[in-house]
Amino acid sequence: MAGVVVFLLVVVAGLAYAVINLLADMNSVGEAPLAYGAFALLGLALLIALGFEFVNGFHDTANAVATVIYTHSLPPLVAVIWSGFFNFLGVLLSSGAVAYAIVTLLPVDLILDVGSSAGYAMIFSLLIAAIIWNLGTWALGLPNSSSHALIGSVLGVGLANQLMRGGDGSAGVDWGQALNVFKALLFSPVCGFVLAAGLLLVLKFVVRRKDLYEAPKGDTPPPLWIRGLLILTCTLVSFFHGGNDGQKGMGLIMLILIGAAPTAYALNRTMSESATPGFVQSSQAAATVFGSHAAGASKPDPAAARTIVSDALKTNGLNKPDVFAALQTLSTDIADKVKNYGAVRAVPAAQTQNLRSDMYLTSDAVRLLPKAGASLNDSETATLKGYTGLLNEGTRYIPTWVKVCVALALGLGTMVGWKRIVVTVGERIGKTHLTYAQGASAEIVAAGTIGLAELYGLPVSTTHILSSGVAGTMAANGSGLQVSTVRNMALAWVLTLPAAITLAAGLFFILRHLF
Repeated sequence: MAGVVVFLLVVVAGLAYAVINLLADMNSVGEAPLAYGAFALLGLALLIALGFEFVNGFHDTANAVATVIYTHSLPPLVAVIWSGFFNFLGVLLSSGAVAYAIVTLLPVDLILDVGSSAGYAMIFSLLIAAIIWNLGTWALGLPNSSSHALIGSVLGVGLANQLMRGGDGSAGVDWGQALNVFKALLFSPVCGFVLAAGLLLVLKFVVRRKDLYEAPKGDTPPPLWIRGLLILTCTLVSFFHGGNDGQKGMGLIMLILIGAAPTAYALNRTMSESATPGFVQSSQAAATVFGSHAAGASKPDPAAARTIVSDALKTNGLNKPDVFAALQTLSTDIADKVKNYGAVRAVPAAQTQNLRSDMYLTSDAVRLLPKAGASLNDSETATLKGYTGLLNEGTRYIPTWVKVCVALALGLGTMVGWKRIVVTVGERIGKTHLTYAQGASAEIVAAGTIGLAELYGLPVSTTHILSSGVAGTMAANGSGLQVSTVRNMALAWVLTLPAAITLAAGLFFILRHLF
């Protein structure tokens, strides 16, 4: 009962902290108070986003504690609290590189107009669909990927939006970006299986300790050095899981905040004034590059330029003189506005939404120019790469209070409902009990892979890496695999995308009409 009370107090304190900081951010920039209905909608959207991270916590992080629990390195209660804390820490110290990887899969029109009825339908649909699938697989005790479910939901929304707009390719998914994410998701289980199996075989050859390759006897804890190794690997997996998976919710929460309170969140108002000269200079250099490829096309005004670039992004027709002329206009206008106001943080409310749209469109166009066939030399490529980094810094950021709230949701989720997945990983993948070396091999591979994925901004699946890693060690050890469990895990992996796509598309269709 004391634990339940403390848990509820932390939840209430976290929600109060979020509300106080939300109101403070809005007041600091003079954002008009939201109507009661709009504030309720914003609150509901934030609760659902945090609910997704909570479910992610007890669904995915259970993998991290399975090895220390089944090797008796830590008691279950201590293990989940320990893992929850390091998930919390991982989110707080995350780089933010993964946060917008999911967001860039969404249709451009919904991202730029996320505060519209379609924007709210999008957010609710993809989050609710991912939560439903996660809860379903959790109830069956299947280690399924929350990242996989969320990406499927994003694709479902994009496809439904495209169909509802008459098959217009402009309203669909960025399949080029989706392919990169698919590669990361496909790489996860293969990497986990092969590397964990290989690491176990290397350990057997290098470390000749019989007790390392034996199953625990009774409830006796392992030798101190083995126990320390397993606790370390559990800690690393929990930390990197928080750093990678926590960011996916952050990106969606930022979309919600930008839609509801654009003056406060559309631009990164924490950028210092000292960065202004460099930003302006980079914008002007980019404008020169765009102008050199415009081939004499006349420069449109900013409103027309915005339309030209937006349409070009939708059709992938970026490599055209009129598009380069439009990009020249946008980058020049961005430089002029930031220079006139003195800093990004000083841009007035009336200009915030347009400036963010210009910055987002320009950044997205630069990212896709090479794929559209644009021929840029090394100097031009370096100039535009630096400019894109500054544009992203101005529009893609995570306030500290958002990190704290997501960290709390993920950390608290770790402490609830973990047992179903832990039992599957510990008992039902292999035919024999998990040994110390098997647990350590699977977790070392998982921690390393997830850490590298965060470094490169790739969303990967903790569940896929770790559960396939355990399967790999069982195969390498000759322990044998429980075919029914492996079959069900593979089936869940295969069905996640189509199921999440269908759920999200159906919800989007319904909510789009309701809103």
